[in-house]
Amino acid sequence: MNMSHDLYAEALSTFAALFAEARAALREIEYNAMTVATATAGGRPSARTVLLKSFDERGFVFYTHLASHKGREIAVNPHAALLLLWRSLREAGVQVRVEGAVEHVSDAEADAYFASRARMSQIGAWASLQSQTLQSHEQFEARIAGFEQRFAGVEVPRPQGWTGLRVVPDAFEFWYGAQFRLHERWRYERAGDGSWSKRMLFP
Repeated sequence: MNMSHDLYAEALSTFAALFAEARAALREIEYNAMTVATATAGGRPSARTVLLKSFDERGFVFYTHLASHKGREIAVNPHAALLLLWRSLREAGVQVRVEGAVEHVSDAEADAYFASRARMSQIGAWASLQSQTLQSHEQFEARIAGFEQRFAGVEVPRPQGWTGLRVVPDAFEFWYGAQFRLHERWRYERAGDGSWSKRMLFP
């Protein structure tokens, strides 16, 4: 294993250790909540909070509908930035930033995750026309009832277009908060040739 690959493994290991620490922290209610920032083809950004559902050496996965606002932006500009903030960790909180290209997970991976969801979450994925205009809450309730009837007594299949998106990292930043804004920041970056580097940043 070369030094460059070691650095990528180091970044992933650092993230995994912090993620486990946040998961064990009593004050971090949604330890896997993260901001996902995307942008239009013209560079107009938008951001929202989603849940990190898995991560490994391939990247960081969240689930959505491809017709959603973020899904449409990723279709024309397949890059994203992630931010996880754990305010209760260490001296004054920890932030992790991940940036990279976005790819779809396999159908098998998306099917397996969808099958693990609560049944009403599965029904909701069918009922919600994600990011489209909703005329009234009654309209949504009617759609939920309709799909409950449609799938009564059978397993709910994954809707077409509902899938996982994987952010393949080309940069990490680990931010460790400190008093008086004397924060510690480490940045890992992948170069065009695939090699990784690591450096400290001023706070």
